Amino acid sequence: MIRFYIILLAIVILFIFFGNLIYTVSPYDLNPSMILTSPSSDHLFGTDRLGRDVFARIIEGGQTSLIIGFFSASLTSLIGLLIGITGGYFRRKIDISVVVLIDLFLTFPTFFLLLALVSYIDASLIVLIFILSITGWMGMARLIRSESFSIGNKPYIKILKIGNVSNLKIIFKYFTPILAPIFLVSFTFGVGGAILGESALSFIGLGISSPDISLGTILSDGKDVMDIAPWISFFAGLFIFLVTYCLVQISDYIQYKTSSRDTY
Repeated sequence: MIRFYIILLAIVILFIFFGNLIYTVSPYDLNPSMILTSPSSDHLFGTDRLGRDVFARIIEGGQTSLIIGFFSASLTSLIGLLIGITGGYFRRKIDISVVVLIDLFLTFPTFFLLLALVSYIDASLIVLIFILSITGWMGMARLIRSESFSIGNKPYIKILKIGNVSNLKIIFKYFTPILAPIFLVSFTFGVGGAILGESALSFIGLGISSPDISLGTILSDGKDVMDIAPWISFFAGLFIFLVTYCLVQISDYIQYKTSSRDTY
């Protein structure tokens, strides 16, 4: 079954990034004579309030949402990995500092922290990646710190430390392979979370702004005409659902395989 989700996710990603090579309609062209037309052979996903092709806009907006999702999840996972290993491996005062830092960020509800940051900074692709990254690393850091404590207590790690093996060598050669599944799970969850976060911000007008497009802005454009043109928001929401659901299923599978391996 997991193959189905991987294949489906790959198809969606390939469609979003290469669909414009086949479907060459511009997502920005206005057509006053085709305002809010329902899906047809001419416009596969219909048109919006300005007569723009929704299918073409989902391809263009999907690229923005996926780029934000994958890059911010990568940064989030890396930040969490570095901070978590630092606290779990070195311990003592360094670990106390790491715990205080994590708890400080966890004190603020993540979404409200996002709202506070984007309220003072003009949102753009790079800004959103940065903001989503610095507000989402705490869960990863706590998991990595806990697992690093467990790894650090193993006899062979203590022997390596006694033998004056360099910390970097111990971390990269012995910690990283064990922590890789946690990193992958965090990354896959992070991609979905970042896409949903960007969509939520864009939906309320604090994310990607015109003329740029994201799946969140398409959702926002369709909310005022939901009763007469539901296809605008439906198709954008469908793509968000497909990507995040496939990622969740892949994450669950990685967790299951990891726990099964640890059991035996």
